[in-house]
Amino acid sequence: MDFLKSAVASAIAKGPPFPYTFGDKVDLDPSIWTLYNGTRREDGSNCSIFSFDISANRSALPLAKNALKKLRTLRHPGVIKVLDTVETDSYIYIATERLVPLSWHVKRKSLSPETAKWGLYSVAKTLGFINSDASSIHGNLKVASVYTSESGEWKLGGFEVLSNVKDDDAVIYRYGSVVPDSGRYTPPELANGGWDAIKKSPHHAVDSYDFGILIYEVFNGSFLGSDQLAQTKSIPPSMQASYKRLINANPKARLSAAHFLEQGLRTGSFFDSPLIKLTEGVDNLGVKSETEREAFLEDLDQLSDDFPEDFFKMKVLPELLKSVEFGGGGPKAFGVVMKIATKLSNEDFDTKVTPVVVRLFGNPDRAIRVCLLDNLPLMVDRLPQKVVNDKIFPQIVAGFTDLAPVVREQTLKSVLVIITKLSDRTINGDLLRYLAKTANDEQPGIRTNTTICLGKIAKYLGTSNRAKVLIAAFTRSLRDPFVHARNASLMALAVTVEYFSDEDCAARLIPAVSPLLIDKEKLIRDQANKTIDVYLQRIRKAQHDMPETVIPPETAQPRMSTPQPAEVAAASNSGSGSGSGAVAAAWAGWAISSFTNKLSSAAGEMQPNGAPSPVPTASGLSAPTSTTTPKRPTSSSASALHRQALKSPPPPTTPSMGDSFFADPEPQEDDADAWGDMGDMDDSTAGAGDDNWGASSETLSRPSTSAKRSVSSSSKPAANSTLFGGDDDEPDFAGWLAAQAEKKKPLAGGSKALPKGLVKTGSGAGTTGTAKVGPSTTGVKKTLPISKKPTPAPVKKIDTKPKADVDEDDGWGDGW
Repeated sequence: MDFLKSAVASAIAKGPPFPYTFGDKVDLDPSIWTLYNGTRREDGSNCSIFSFDISANRSALPLAKNALKKLRTLRHPGVIKVLDTVETDSYIYIATERLVPLSWHVKRKSLSPETAKWGLYSVAKTLGFINSDASSIHGNLKVASVYTSESGEWKLGGFEVLSNVKDDDAVIYRYGSVVPDSGRYTPPELANGGWDAIKKSPHHAVDSYDFGILIYEVFNGSFLGSDQLAQTKSIPPSMQASYKRLINANPKARLSAAHFLEQGLRTGSFFDSPLIKLTEGVDNLGVKSETEREAFLEDLDQLSDDFPEDFFKMKVLPELLKSVEFGGGGPKAFGVVMKIATKLSNEDFDTKVTPVVVRLFGNPDRAIRVCLLDNLPLMVDRLPQKVVNDKIFPQIVAGFTDLAPVVREQTLKSVLVIITKLSDRTINGDLLRYLAKTANDEQPGIRTNTTICLGKIAKYLGTSNRAKVLIAAFTRSLRDPFVHARNASLMALAVTVEYFSDEDCAARLIPAVSPLLIDKEKLIRDQANKTIDVYLQRIRKAQHDMPETVIPPETAQPRMSTPQPAEVAAASNSGSGSGSGAVAAAWAGWAISSFTNKLSSAAGEMQPNGAPSPVPTASGLSAPTSTTTPKRPTSSSASALHRQALKSPPPPTTPSMGDSFFADPEPQEDDADAWGDMGDMDDSTAGAGDDNWGASSETLSRPSTSAKRSVSSSSKPAANSTLFGGDDDEPDFAGWLAAQAEKKKPLAGGSKALPKGLVKTGSGAGTTGTAKVGPSTTGVKKTLPISKKPTPAPVKKIDTKPKADVDEDDGWGDGW
């Protein structure tokens, strides 16, 4: 084989240029030719090359030259198509379309009866053309002379002795017996009287007999001699009568190929089949009338799967595509195209179908567009992702805004088919914008399908905006007046619950679904219950994973105003003895706790616009001189009440502890300080603070009375000492109320109470001592001159530390 190839290559190099490349050798029955598979150098297309070596087979040179001549001049669809020829003194090359010997299929018996009839029909037509129109005799008709093209069509060759009957010196008379394997196929009259006997018989007689042998060999798989021709078991019954007339021993009684073809095309005869009708109509499909085209396509659509795939791929498919695109074939022709395309390889689909599909999507014909969208599931897997995303989808989106509702609906349905072929940018950009339009479509069915579409493509949406898009779309659809749109939204919410956060489920989706629990339609109510159950299960599952509290352990202590279980029980026992005491104590604790929360949340001091700045002390000293821990100053409301109640004398020249009480300018640094130091609270602060807050308006009009109340409450620590059991105990609210009522009673003896902030140093009329004046508007301490006593009594000092509760109550009450 390699030697032969090298010899051929060297011969080509010495002769004229031959623009084809030799490939593998193809096995043939006995012939003067050597067949190769080849390719065209210019475009790489397939071809076949018949090669004849003159030096190796010079005796058969007249046959080779006759074949070359006839192939060049005889043109017919049933004849081998010649691409190029080269003839030199050493070789003859004939480049043709890619061919496969028919003998391959016949020996393997791979031809179906319908395919065999279709092939014989083609040979009969070609042979009738040669005998009648060309007035010639083939003389070498047999299986080895027939080939199949890439489209599966049967092509006639073997023109070595083809001769015109008008030529007295035709090659058939001299070289008919030289043709390889001619003895098996020679008619009886030629076997007995030689090839000159052709002149005594009808010129079609030889070819008719050989055509009969071809029929027998095609249906039986082999032919050994003329004695087998009488066995008609494998030949179709409808063809047997005509077959017998072809192999008649009397040449004058034989049917011509043309008559055989005519008999076969009769209604119900052996050539009356859908496949043969298809081959007849496909070539002129573009010029058929609308009625003829529809009839042809109807027959084509009813074809079974045992017809030659190569013919549909190479011959029918291109014609149908041209008819759809240019010839008015319409949707019906495209439906047949898709049926044929399912049998194509991916490579053939890309080269033959994909370019036409892309162009058809740009066709404005609505019928074509709907047909394309309907057949999209059949071809989307074979379309490359880049083609769908860059070429087809930009054409599809025009259907979202089409005036025809059917186009909009089919376009919407196609989204589910092509979603896997679209890029993330296309899905989250253009696609969502068009779906937002169809969600507001005037057709309720399109709105419903939009909701269904969003639910099914949810997993393809971007995680950054998926929840936002779905919530907006589904909650809007929940309010749609169309019942099926609401139902679709509920079902979509149920199947997309995994894409929403726990907060969205609880705060946005369940409230949106809840109104549908009492929808007027039972269908909606039932589905709403199912959807609610799905989301409640999701929330319950999330609850199991949540901590019991998020308050840090060191701060998760009960507030002072929150009643504890033991205190609630004690309050109930000390009261009326019924359950109402416990309930009242618990309710009071909740109310005070809530009130305290409101106060503590309002951090900082309220100041009206244009309020004057605090007046500094005369001494300018603000630091306390005491070694005790300094406390925060009282609120501005408390100090204002005292300033209105007391008018202090001019400030002395020496500072005292009172200065630091009002002159501390430092702001609060921690919100927790607003609660004060619970361990330092005493009875006087609680009494004074409550009294001052409850009677702030009365104090403004009667400052002396306010002062008396302050001194009275501070001079009775024992009465209020029961309010607090210790640093860690909670206040007894009922006891505290009783203490306040006790403080409002008149003082024993009718003695006048000193203003708040003054303390007696002794008792009796003649007692002398020092009285300290409380804070004044100037913030300066005043020393009163009194008579001295040799041994003064111990001085009882009042704790003037600012308390958190007093500050909070006074400030909130004064501001109110």
